[in-house]
Amino acid sequence: MSRVPGWLGKLGAGLTEMGERLDERRAEVEQENDPDAPLTVPEPAAPAPEPAADTPPPVRTPAPRSGPRPDPAEAVPWGVRVAAEAGWRLLVLAGTVWILMKVISSVQLVVFAFVIALLVTALLQPTVARLTRRGVPRGIATALTAISGFVVIGLMGWFVTWQVMENIDTLSNQIQSGIDDLRNWLLKSPFHVTDKQINQIAKNLREAIGANADQITSAGLEGVQVIVETLTGILLVFFSTLFLLYDGKRIWEWFLKLVPSAARPGVAGAGPRAWRTLTAYVRGTVLVALIDATFIGIGIYFLNVPMAVPLAVFIFLFSFIPLVGAVASGALAVIVALVTQGVFTAVMTLVVVLAVQQIEGHVLQPFILGRAVRVHPLAVVLTVAAGGMVAGIGGAVVAVPLVAVTNTVVGYLRQYSEELQQQKAAAPPADDIVEQNAEDPAHQG
Repeated sequence: MSRVPGWLGKLGAGLTEMGERLDERRAEVEQENDPDAPLTVPEPAAPAPEPAADTPPPVRTPAPRSGPRPDPAEAVPWGVRVAAEAGWRLLVLAGTVWILMKVISSVQLVVFAFVIALLVTALLQPTVARLTRRGVPRGIATALTAISGFVVIGLMGWFVTWQVMENIDTLSNQIQSGIDDLRNWLLKSPFHVTDKQINQIAKNLREAIGANADQITSAGLEGVQVIVETLTGILLVFFSTLFLLYDGKRIWEWFLKLVPSAARPGVAGAGPRAWRTLTAYVRGTVLVALIDATFIGIGIYFLNVPMAVPLAVFIFLFSFIPLVGAVASGALAVIVALVTQGVFTAVMTLVVVLAVQQIEGHVLQPFILGRAVRVHPLAVVLTVAAGGMVAGIGGAVVAVPLVAVTNTVVGYLRQYSEELQQQKAAAPPADDIVEQNAEDPAHQG
């Protein structure tokens, strides 16, 4: 006869005895936590009868779960819940930014015209305020300032065009002479370049230009559309600047009415600070660009580089694109010096450009712009690159002032929120105020 059923019976008895001990220990712990509760000791269970030798072992069924199941959210780890909360908020934010960019791209001309008008207004508004303080009516001061500013910009464009047209023949002859000198230098250089290789390169360039003739023609036709859009944008900038100079305060007050009342005080405080940041950026950038153009123009003038004045104007205009504009305008001056005056003049032009740019980066910008519009160079590079990829040259121009203004607004709103929380923490609770009013005889009448 098998001894397995007897062994199972002893195992069951041992488990029963262990369960009784656990019940006694649980009762002792409950008595320690609640001394007033009666001490209940579970009665020992009757020993389980020895199963018969021929009786099959009983089938054990799992005990039913006691108590309600936990909330599924509580069963998820805390880190996963935090990541999920942050993830869907980031998705909503990314979707909002994507929709906003789509809307802006559909009315890109209007948006850029208004942004440029803001920049021009930030530059001209101090002049309007100065004339108004001297007794000039605001309408006349606005008209005089706006017309004078746009006349100066127009004269600069006309002067550059006139200088280029006047010197185009001389410049083309000098470029051709420079190309011939470069070819002779390559033939005599240690690079072992042959005349046949140079002719093959020239032939490949001519074939490439001929193969892309259709694209060049279509680009020329698209140029007419670009001219029309440019004129439209100039008119929008002019009229937007007039209205912003004349009625900017009322426009801002109307905009505040669109903001929810709970957020209106913070936005009302951030607006003037953002405007001061934009004004400081525009005026400082104009001053730095003017100094760069003046000193580089004087340097290349004494180096006998052709069209020194138009090149200086180009340097002034390109300086409104931080970092990238300075590199592009300096490279243009070096190339003109190389093809017209030779390698030595090009090297000296490069020295002048680098020297002025070093002075600009380490002296002029920290001193003129100050800490109000300070943005990290990495942020400047990434912002200019992103703006250029999204909206071309216009995006690269407005990217940095947009980041500077956003930095100022976010910093102020963070400080405003912290001060508001401190005020709420320092204020007495509403129940204490009610009790004080009830005890005050002045409030009992």
